[in-house]
Amino acid sequence: MSGNDSSGDGSDGDIGNNEGVDGDVGNNDGLRTLVLGLDGACPPILEPLFSAGALPNLRSIFDGGVSGPLESQLPPWTPSAWPSLFTGVNPGKHGVFSFLDYEGYDWSVVDGSDVRAVPVWEHLSRHGFSSVVVNVPVTHPPREFDGALVPGYMAPDSPACHPPDLLSDIREEIEDYRVYPETTDLSPEEAAAEYRDVVEMRGEAFRLLADRFDPDFGFLQFQQTDTVFHEFPGERETVRAVYEAVDEQVGEVLDATDPDTVLVVSDHGMGEMTGTGFYVNEFLAKHGYVDVSQGGDGMPSWVPTRESRLRNGDADGDDADDPNLLRRVTALAAKCGLTTTRAGKLLSAVGLRDFASEHVPAGVVRASGRQVDFPASTAYMRARIECGVRINLAGRDPNGVVPPERYEALRTELISLLEGVETPDGEPLFEDVARREAYFDGPEADRAVDIVTVPSDFDHFLSAELSGDEFAAPGQPWNHKRNGVVAMAGDGIDGPLGDAHIFDVTPTVLALFGVPTSTEMDGEALSSVEPVGERSYPTRREGGRERKEEAREDGREPTASEESMENRLTALGYLE
Repeated sequence: MSGNDSSGDGSDGDIGNNEGVDGDVGNNDGLRTLVLGLDGACPPILEPLFSAGALPNLRSIFDGGVSGPLESQLPPWTPSAWPSLFTGVNPGKHGVFSFLDYEGYDWSVVDGSDVRAVPVWEHLSRHGFSSVVVNVPVTHPPREFDGALVPGYMAPDSPACHPPDLLSDIREEIEDYRVYPETTDLSPEEAAAEYRDVVEMRGEAFRLLADRFDPDFGFLQFQQTDTVFHEFPGERETVRAVYEAVDEQVGEVLDATDPDTVLVVSDHGMGEMTGTGFYVNEFLAKHGYVDVSQGGDGMPSWVPTRESRLRNGDADGDDADDPNLLRRVTALAAKCGLTTTRAGKLLSAVGLRDFASEHVPAGVVRASGRQVDFPASTAYMRARIECGVRINLAGRDPNGVVPPERYEALRTELISLLEGVETPDGEPLFEDVARREAYFDGPEADRAVDIVTVPSDFDHFLSAELSGDEFAAPGQPWNHKRNGVVAMAGDGIDGPLGDAHIFDVTPTVLALFGVPTSTEMDGEALSSVEPVGERSYPTRREGGRERKEEAREDGREPTASEESMENRLTALGYLE
């Protein structure tokens, strides 16, 4: 495939003319480029499986082309990192920073309407190329483009698809097609079978749609390669079963579509957590920045004890030494909506907070009346998944107490304080503490935390809970790591990979189609692909979030699907 200079693409503003940069409209000569997304995959996970001969199809891609680590963004979580990967811009431009979208103290679970940047398949559609996209996170509800899309993670189990009748068509062929596996109360062996069923659905749905739509571009994502580490940490045979199921589907998709070029990408890495747990709000309270109240609607401190006890199998009662039992109880509580905040409010409302504190086994929950008083605090961690500290700024935040003229001095003060935090072993806790501008820029950057906190090697667990102590055992045995993986093989791949960043994936795909990178994108085509150049064209899209803002103003309660998603996130340990 020959690259093209950006000057051959016409004048600025003609990106929507449905012509490729050569002036050629996309054709139906078969799948030109296939992207395979493996959530949480990284060399330390893949290489032992390659050596064991467990993943022949994936290994053929790695051995037949170029591969290496793929640096993720901040924060390296699924709902923020995948939009960065498929738009080529940082969260300050696409607008998704975590699993939750906040408006003051109100929040909702993010979805595709929160993504304010154009995804790669829409860029390709504007140049006359069609796409089939299956199971990519944060794509629900979908928007129109040339092709088909079945949403993935963060969507309801019966998601709206594009075209609108697509899900019913898929379910005629795959009767029980669903987004999420049901693993509550299953043994690792039973869960592996459930994971396999869902993975097979992904591959079958993609092959079905590729045959029907004959796309130029395909994007197929597998989420279970991440989920298994959250639901069954340390169960290596279950992990291997998931990856083997994915590899089998990769082989069948490659056989069915015979793509010219294949990319394997992940949104972040995964690894054991061997460091410490650091309770940021407890630390900030000690230094006078966080106000703590007793009772009320704040954030009770239950989760740290629950999670550390689950990990260690250390709890009260006859079954206290059964971590699987405690895991199932906790997962069931989350499935039923027992998030930390809801539980505290519910027990207070019915007068059972003190009773729970005395009688509920410590291995399941530890009720506490100590809560973060957000409106009265100077600075705080709002949620651990934001990886940072927020300043309670007057004029921006509800009941803000920090005058604007104090803002920069306070950030300097807090950065200096946090930079000095050491683990109980005397090692620096953070590899970086910085103003948000160091990681985010764009029209959505003001939605980010004011101070970004990056734990060293992501080996320390940051919590927004009040645990009574600044340090404790990590709240999870496995955690996301900064480096994922990328591999590329086939037509148009030549030369060394070079340093690869998650922002580079979309520019690389565009270059494979002869489409220049937008000057608004934060990445560039990887050096293994012949460059096409760049030109100025818009990457921002409007609309979508307004419906959420209207719902908040109307006082609408969360829908059943939204509550279900909240419960899933709690069960996986993302929400406290």
